Amino acid sequence: MVSKPRVALGMLVLAALAGGLLALLISLDVGAFWAKTLPLVFLVGAATFAQSLGLFNKKPKS
Repeated sequence: MVSKPRVALGMLVLAALAGGLLALLISLDVGAFWAKTLPLVFLVGAATFAQSLGLFNKKPKS
């Protein structure tokens, strides 16, 4: 079974990083396409990478 607090904390950290990326892109005055696309790509890519490392597969302590 997957540890739900671990997944929630991991996704919260990834969402915060994506928000920071969005703020950076807006401050650099990039186009609307990039400001919408890059944070989503970052979230999906980072979550896939974390899953492949097994960060979300560890069993919770009983």
